[in-house]
Amino acid sequence: MLITRICQVSFAPVAKTYMRTTFQTTFPKGQPIRKYATEGRNFRERLAQRKTIGEQIMQPAGETAFNIGRGAVAGGAALGLGALCFYGLGLSKDASVIDQAVMWPQYVRDRIKTTYMYVAGSMFITAGSTMAALRSPRVMAFVSSNSLLSIAVTMAAVIGSGMVVQGIPYKKGFGTKQLAWIGHTALLGAVIAPICFLGGPVIIRAAWYTAGIVGGLSTLAVCAPSDKFLSMGGPLALAFGAVFAASIGNLFLPPTTALGAGLYSISMYGGLLVFSGLLLYKTQMIIRAAEVHPLNAPHPFDPVGAAVSIYLDILNIFIRMAMIMSGGGGGRKN
Repeated sequence: MLITRICQVSFAPVAKTYMRTTFQTTFPKGQPIRKYATEGRNFRERLAQRKTIGEQIMQPAGETAFNIGRGAVAGGAALGLGALCFYGLGLSKDASVIDQAVMWPQYVRDRIKTTYMYVAGSMFITAGSTMAALRSPRVMAFVSSNSLLSIAVTMAAVIGSGMVVQGIPYKKGFGTKQLAWIGHTALLGAVIAPICFLGGPVIIRAAWYTAGIVGGLSTLAVCAPSDKFLSMGGPLALAFGAVFAASIGNLFLPPTTALGAGLYSISMYGGLLVFSGLLLYKTQMIIRAAEVHPLNAPHPFDPVGAAVSIYLDILNIFIRMAMIMSGGGGGRKN
């Protein structure tokens, strides 16, 4: 062993010198030298370091999606305020709804008044139902559960009861349609009862902000020409479909991931814009229906169905305002 090491030390420099002088190869100028092994190894390393699509969408969420959502809401608010000033100051060439209201017959006024009385009644029934649900541990355990069974049952109950209300013909007085309306709005109160866990101050602030939004949008709807927002039905329906799909996706993807944060931002901020637009559209649609619906039609004007349609938009605006103010929209870190 010792002899081997001595031989290695003694003859290694000589061997290296001999090999350099004997086997040195010269390459002509301009001839490319390819290093296939090195290039292949570097390509494999770069490919291994590149993130897949699944890794990119499941990586931790940042502030980008929430910042875009907040910017969209701010832009929508600025646009709505500008439109309110434009139409409120009478700068439009066309006659507004409030200008045409002077010529309304009494039955048109009664129809609109009855519709908004049902809207106010829906708010009181929902508030009372929410208070009753908070005192029932079984109801709260069911509506607060994130299981697929609970979500499917509540969605089916809300959609089914709403279809029943819209399907029953309206008759003056207290009848079957009014009972279905009470049941539907009471069910909505039980479903949204878990939102009270956000705290009283958040709920009160969200209620005041919702009142301001609804008041401003209603004022804009009556200050604008009577058919100004009636052409928004198609785009709003498509946007509502996107918001609904994003809300379904949030059931399976948490907002802590990049894709989940994007879906949550669409559901919260995009939903706030969509339901605000729907409120504008439905307000003018109800006014138009109250104006043109014949007095002697087989089916009379339905203020209950119109009120439920508007009330659902108001309720969705309130829910999103409460979630955003509680920090659920990414505006505040715990």
